[in-house]
Amino acid sequence: MHSIVLATRNSGKLREIQQVLADLDVRVTNLSNQSRIPEPEETGSTFAENARDKALYYARATGQWCLADDSGLVVDALGGAPGVYSARYAADECPPSAGRDEIDQANNAKLLRELRDTPDERRTARFVCRLAMAVGEDIVIESDGEVEGRVAHAPAGENGFGYDPLFFVPNLGCTTAQLPPERKNEISHRGRAVRRFAEKLKTYLEQE
Repeated sequence: MHSIVLATRNSGKLREIQQVLADLDVRVTNLSNQSRIPEPEETGSTFAENARDKALYYARATGQWCLADDSGLVVDALGGAPGVYSARYAADECPPSAGRDEIDQANNAKLLRELRDTPDERRTARFVCRLAMAVGEDIVIESDGEVEGRVAHAPAGENGFGYDPLFFVPNLGCTTAQLPPERKNEISHRGRAVRRFAEKLKTYLEQE
């Protein structure tokens, strides 16, 4: 069984990816036990660039196969923001000791402030995910996924993380935080990207 380290300490992302890859002969862990490895600076101008950079960085640091994602929310009325800065959109408003949940809440609050005078028809947005897996010094697999929706006027739902409580999917009539995990994986940007990744990984494993 091959081990893949997921380049994140986010347990929500780990759970989502483990569920989709459950039928493959791989063991997926994250960086929760790798506190000695500093986080790299994200300098890419696109999600794809950041995913590749992170995959290569952590593959070198851990000596393992490394799967990295870069994902975020792209809001049309904000010119594509928060985009590649989604995870740290309001980080400067939080104390240095702030955890992921506190930063997520600050990000959501800032997004609502930025859109407070924006009507529904102009609150269109999409979640974007780009995945890259590095083995040694090479990127061997890449995949992507997107899901269209709009930004709600108030958070709703207890599932998910990040912007999920604000991301409303019109054809489902709810936010992604109101969906059970299995249903969210079916329609989410990351779920779509991981399923495409799983197909490519299966082929890659057969060739190993």
